[in-house]
Amino acid sequence: MNRRTSAKWEELPSLVLGQIYEYLEPHDRLNASQSCKHWRSVIFQKRFFVNFKLKLNIDNDRQCKFFRHTLYNLTKELIIIFDFINVFHIEKIRRILYRIARCDNLQGLRFQTNNVGLMPPGDISEEGLVDIEQLFVEPLKVFLNRKKTSCIILDLGAIEALTYYGLDFLKSLSRPQDLKQLTLASIKYDPSHYPMFPMENSLLQKCSSLQVLSLDYDTLNEELLHVLKFLPLKKFLICVHGLDRHHAGISERAWAEFSANFTNLELIVTLVYAFEAVEVLQLRILRQNMPITHLRVLFCDYMNVEALDWISLNNSATLKSIQWIDSAYKHSDNNTMDLFLRTGQDPLVMMSWRCKNLEEIVIHGYVLDPHNIVGISRLRGRTLKRLEVSMIDSTPNEASMDSFIEEINTLLGQKWEPFNLNNMHPALGYMPVADDVRDEYVFDLIRRDISN
Repeated sequence: MNRRTSAKWEELPSLVLGQIYEYLEPHDRLNASQSCKHWRSVIFQKRFFVNFKLKLNIDNDRQCKFFRHTLYNLTKELIIIFDFINVFHIEKIRRILYRIARCDNLQGLRFQTNNVGLMPPGDISEEGLVDIEQLFVEPLKVFLNRKKTSCIILDLGAIEALTYYGLDFLKSLSRPQDLKQLTLASIKYDPSHYPMFPMENSLLQKCSSLQVLSLDYDTLNEELLHVLKFLPLKKFLICVHGLDRHHAGISERAWAEFSANFTNLELIVTLVYAFEAVEVLQLRILRQNMPITHLRVLFCDYMNVEALDWISLNNSATLKSIQWIDSAYKHSDNNTMDLFLRTGQDPLVMMSWRCKNLEEIVIHGYVLDPHNIVGISRLRGRTLKRLEVSMIDSTPNEASMDSFIEEINTLLGQKWEPFNLNNMHPALGYMPVADDVRDEYVFDLIRRDISN
């Protein structure tokens, strides 16, 4: 190829270059687009961005500008990462939301906040801070009200101040029958005192394609559960914080009618800083006909042995996963063997025996007996896909511990060892941490449960 011929490659017509791109694999097409400015401009067409998902970091001005000018009408699912109490971030999100309200490609919107020390809506505008309704909620309602394109995914990121506008968002949906994922559960700024989020059952009834839903337990009642049983739900996450004494609870009959309509539903019950609710978990929340598959107890400062035993007896046919997580800083002296003296048996071992579908056990913040961990491994074997613990009774000598680990490796059919707290999230460690560090861990876990 001579110099005269090679000099004309950058002058290829856009139509010809676009046809060449169609023969290339996505990775090769991306590399080719970096050749020059002209080749780069041709790649930004919808046919080359099928099912394109983008994580947009609001703190990155260059990325935000490029999105507003070029990518806004090519993205199918957008994850916005931002600091909720940063006035400048909220203002940038306002511009972005109004921008995407005019595009016809975006169908999924998720929020992810870097700052999880949130304040209730009534406090956020004090002393000249951003007005949430004008700068955040209103443009979001405009986006949801688009006529040409349906919103398929609306994930409010468990942000308490946004979930209070859940009714407004549902009313703004131009085509609620197309919505497939909706996240309305939240992490409470004050888990013992917060306003209730009302729900109009008819609004959810219109979401006839809804497959993934998260709600706060306070929102749930028997009438709403009756509505939900007619939806094609595949995953239902219930977040428990405080327990209102006026909440009537959900009866066995209501749960029986609900579960009769589902065969493969994932029902995830998550307690978050629920210091009172955890003590009455088996009395006020769990039900025999509740088709619970996943139980998450996060930083509730108490291991309810009776609840563990209750769920293994009454929900043995459905339970697949249990995560009971506290910080080692608060619970380093809590040897679970002391907790089990009342019953004379380890409820985790009994759960491993009774629950034939159990695939995951995660326990942090409590000291476990290595003999019982071996017992769990013997009962579940290779069906136990994840066994994660970080604190083990050090009474056995080093040689004994090595033999325990070797046997567990063999039984599980995978390399296993206790987790080193020094290499884990600081919220689980021996040192005290700020609330926002712990909140970050909780947010990430809930996001994984929703998106997996």
